[in-house]
Amino acid sequence: MKILPAKRHQAADIARLIMEAMDLDCCQYFAGPQHSLQDFELLMTSLVEAEDSQYSYRNTLIALEKPQTVAGMCVTYDGKDLLSLRKAFLKGALRAFGRDFSDMEEETHAGELYIDSLCVLKEYRHHGIATALLKASIEKAKNLHIPAVGLLVDKNNPKAEALYHSLGFTDRNDTSWGGHPMKHLQLVF
Repeated sequence: MKILPAKRHQAADIARLIMEAMDLDCCQYFAGPQHSLQDFELLMTSLVEAEDSQYSYRNTLIALEKPQTVAGMCVTYDGKDLLSLRKAFLKGALRAFGRDFSDMEEETHAGELYIDSLCVLKEYRHHGIATALLKASIEKAKNLHIPAVGLLVDKNNPKAEALYHSLGFTDRNDTSWGGHPMKHLQLVF
């Protein structure tokens, strides 16, 4: 397994993993009742292909297993860039679904490399891939001189929370995202 920067041609694989990380109920919420998860996947794929999106392949590290299998991915970006990067999602959701999410809360801030999405394919879980992606993201923050790495974890996902705590992340505050109760965790250097 290799941890590598993503390439544009891997967008469809990355989009499906982002959707799994988001939770399919949350994806359906964003698409609305008039649209399908396939419609949302089309939007997400276009956002991964874009260069100016929070979900861009340019913000993504992948775990490549075998020559062509994207076994996992981690989307990160400087928290100070959230609002400018989110514009692509807001425009895309408005265009594709007629839904305006411009009042969405900010889940990160300046001074934090934000882990937006992390997911490993089910058949590759429990092999250290998520840990490797997290460690690579921590190194990215250090290389960019960003003093912290942060993320949101669903309060109903204690296994993920335990993984983050094992790497040194600590609880910062309770929040919610997409209708789910979440915790904001952070690793400060």
